[in-house]
Amino acid sequence: MGSLPSENEVLSGPSLGYIKDVAVIGAGISGVVSAAHLLRAGFNVTVFERTGVIGGVWDFEPQTDRDPPFPNVRPPDPNWEEVEKEGLTSDEVAIIHGPPNPCYAGLKNNIPTPIMRSSLLRWPEGSEDFVDQKVVHQYIQDIARVHHVYDKVLFHTRVESVSKPSGDSKWNVVTSTFTKTDSGHTLTKKTWKFDAVVVASGHYHIPFVPDVPGLSTWKQRFPNRVMHSKQYRTPTPFSNQTILIIGAGVSALDIAKETAPLGAKIIQSRRESKYDVLGSRLPDGVERVAMVAEFILDDIVAGTSPQQLEHGNHIPGKVLLGDDKILEGIDHVIIATGYITSYPFLGELEQPLVPWQDADEKVVVTSDGYITHNLHKDVFYIPDPSLAFIGVSHLVSTFSLFDFQAQVAAKVFAGQAHLPPQSVMKQEHRERKARFEPGERFHSMFAAEDAYIEKVLDWVNRDLVKAGLPPLPGMDEEWHSGYKVLKERLKNPQQTTTGSNGTSIEES
Repeated sequence: MGSLPSENEVLSGPSLGYIKDVAVIGAGISGVVSAAHLLRAGFNVTVFERTGVIGGVWDFEPQTDRDPPFPNVRPPDPNWEEVEKEGLTSDEVAIIHGPPNPCYAGLKNNIPTPIMRSSLLRWPEGSEDFVDQKVVHQYIQDIARVHHVYDKVLFHTRVESVSKPSGDSKWNVVTSTFTKTDSGHTLTKKTWKFDAVVVASGHYHIPFVPDVPGLSTWKQRFPNRVMHSKQYRTPTPFSNQTILIIGAGVSALDIAKETAPLGAKIIQSRRESKYDVLGSRLPDGVERVAMVAEFILDDIVAGTSPQQLEHGNHIPGKVLLGDDKILEGIDHVIIATGYITSYPFLGELEQPLVPWQDADEKVVVTSDGYITHNLHKDVFYIPDPSLAFIGVSHLVSTFSLFDFQAQVAAKVFAGQAHLPPQSVMKQEHRERKARFEPGERFHSMFAAEDAYIEKVLDWVNRDLVKAGLPPLPGMDEEWHSGYKVLKERLKNPQQTTTGSNGTSIEES
């Protein structure tokens, strides 16, 4: 039988020990601001980035990732050895080792720049509210340059394992670095030790492909006509085509807006929910229909091998919708249903066969591929808060919130702000899960981000002031003013004029 905790144990939070060396996984906006704030606080920081650039999803390159499985509904088991398969070219290994991001050429921010910004650097003077991906990408790179993050990044280096052996005070991090050579390439493994780890690897890596009857058959037979939005780059191939877009998030909206001026006929299939707030911004003429129930091939389609349809020929089949209506004459199907949350390097903390309802007090990811379990304030891993996550929260102002969370993590790692007792964090997490209902988004801060920030500020600044340290300022008046307007638009999406920006928050 265990002993009762002492009064000091009840009142004090978990000890993180002495933290000096910190690993940051990912060099997108979350990783860059995390590294910058940690460096400013005096930590030794190493950033691991599996691609060759800083910028994350805002880095555009024409090369696309490989097709995901059809269907693809849960976090996959990691296959680190795939890069060692015989017969692969160096270019193929490079794509497997560091897959391209989903950025398309016409991508723009959908949150006004005054609300979507880091405290570390203002946008260039005269920046418009909505800018293209080149401007956003440069902004992230400028933050990294000004705050000396570049010097700390190991490019083409993927993290394959993060673990802390029982009784050890440090995290073991195993990496693989891809290097091109005159004769091909090399893969170099290395094991590192860190006092703390920040996971800032983002959301947009593993496409979610729903298990709709017949969809995998359509993909198998006509692979060039069925794709996930991660493969989308430019609207040109869809000129004067009939496109069925499945999903109602930002990428679905952007694809519709880019292809419609080129004569595309667009049909959007989606589920109705409170998060379906983008309908008023679709181009004129887009037909919105019920969710697809089944993809059916015509009887004349023989064999099982992939076929290349000639331009101008529709996919020989029909689509049955949930309301029993039939669609025919479809040229392309684009699956814009979002992404699966996965941290394959966390080993047993990722349990892709366990339902979210059965998650214990250690697991991080379950079969739903969305919830990141056992985090305090969406940041600190409750069983061991020296493992932190930046960028988990959804439907937020992204850059601003992730920057704020990174500041909080730096204060906690420095021992200047103290977490509640583990029992309190566990109870808060249990209560949050008890309120969660299927169809909701566990990490959503839909029109409630300001309240979250104020609660976290109250906690952190109480400790900082008590220690005689300057309080965190939180968001400035410009942000609060802009966010107030955004909240009203989010709550009343139909009041927004068609084609205007700024009524949605990040991808679904």
